[in-house]
Amino acid sequence: MSEIVKALAPNLYAYRERFILSCTQTAMLFLIPGLIAFVIGMLFGVILTVTRKDGIKPNILLFRVIDVVVNVFRAIPFVILLIFLIPFTRLIVGTSIGVKGAVIPLIFGCVPFYTRQVETVLVNIDRGKIEAARAMGTSVSGIIFRVYLHEAVPELIRVTTITAISLIGLTTMAGAVGAGGIGSFAINYGQGQHHQDIVNVCVIVLLISVCVLQGVGSFLARKTTNRALITHYHGSEK
Repeated sequence: MSEIVKALAPNLYAYRERFILSCTQTAMLFLIPGLIAFVIGMLFGVILTVTRKDGIKPNILLFRVIDVVVNVFRAIPFVILLIFLIPFTRLIVGTSIGVKGAVIPLIFGCVPFYTRQVETVLVNIDRGKIEAARAMGTSVSGIIFRVYLHEAVPELIRVTTITAISLIGLTTMAGAVGAGGIGSFAINYGQGQHHQDIVNVCVIVLLISVCVLQGVGSFLARKTTNRALITHYHGSEK
């Protein structure tokens, strides 16, 4: 295998240890901010859905605050956001470079996008089901978990997949400004030293990552959709 790599991508083979390290850094830049953004974005999306004017527990002040914050950070291009958050990032993690220095900007870049995705999905849940749950005396938390989140599982999987793919792009941009990872490796050792084979392999790795994420997300969404249809069918029979 090593001989094949050496023949097809000699420059990549020469920097193979650095390439492996870059792949590891990209995985960390994806997993750590991704998990945090998933939790925060889901929470904010639920809050925006619940506290909106026609929500199950309206709170205009809380809704406006979160809505404005999300809109502000969505409007800032990610590269500018990286620079803007340097003082805050240094305050929190002690550095603004490397994997540690990129985690905070990646979270801020990902959360607003995912929040809007979650909000859009939850707002489109059938109002009849929500009103039926309220009529039966279901609590607010019960409606959130048993109606909103339960009914929206397939669509939430789809928007999570979209956000995860977008996060891969953000990690690459972060790498271009000193965060490490495949983006940094492609620029410093590929484009910077005119090693086209390195650039080609980095592109292929990113494409494979996106295809795997899309495939897994589509599979899970399809499975949960089929399960929901079967449950609904048996329920209607009874």
